[in-house]
Amino acid sequence: MKLSVAMITLNEEKILDKTLAAIKDIADEIVIVDSGSTDKTKSIAQKYNAKFFIESWKGYGPQRNSAIDKCSGEWILNIDADEEISPKLKDRIKKIKEENSDKKVYSINFTSVCFGKKIKHGGWSNSYRIRLFRKEAGRFNDNMVHEEFQTDDKVYTLKEEIYHHSYISLEDYFNKFNRYTTEGAIEYYKKGKKSNVFQIAINPMFKFLRMYIIRLGFLDGIEGFVLACTSAMYTMVKYYKLKEIYRNKTYIKK
Repeated sequence: MKLSVAMITLNEEKILDKTLAAIKDIADEIVIVDSGSTDKTKSIAQKYNAKFFIESWKGYGPQRNSAIDKCSGEWILNIDADEEISPKLKDRIKKIKEENSDKKVYSINFTSVCFGKKIKHGGWSNSYRIRLFRKEAGRFNDNMVHEEFQTDDKVYTLKEEIYHHSYISLEDYFNKFNRYTTEGAIEYYKKGKKSNVFQIAINPMFKFLRMYIIRLGFLDGIEGFVLACTSAMYTMVKYYKLKEIYRNKTYIKK
């Protein structure tokens, strides 16, 4: 069966080449929906003969669905530009393509790579996300962030890894920080959630303790400490931005 790789991008020149190189041997088609890159993302994609579309940003769920809708393959591998499939996963996907099986949906094991290091603790790895599926098996919901794949089919697991290059450097982290916290606050606003002192001042401390102590983030060395600190800050900023939305009426529907 034909396998289409569906991706969404925005200024991904630092990592996209590596990601596409890892899937070029198994992809019968690469479909990319870009939301306005100003770097070399498009030229890198064209090097791999990707079908490249430019669309305004609609949120993660709708944007992923837009890329999937443009795919012609029976199988869809939905990955991001910073997600690199491992050699073992590549071999496993080849076998799945060749099998005449009634299995339609697979969740894949994610290992985070932050600041050039595999992060094994703190809740950053050994999480499973649905990324390989038959096109007719389901769709992502419409969440702007924290989107989920919705299906009525049984979900099978693949232990072979996807390496999620979450943040190349601390600069990269903070370049994404403002956008992610804003989108998270807007998503909470749309769901009617409110912000309070506990969520802004106390919840971030619990976030740090949970990641660094309870989930053994300290075993990842200085990188584990930095990630616990910045994740706590992320929680604080997201909830404070939610407070600002209610106070200043700054939310504009996108």
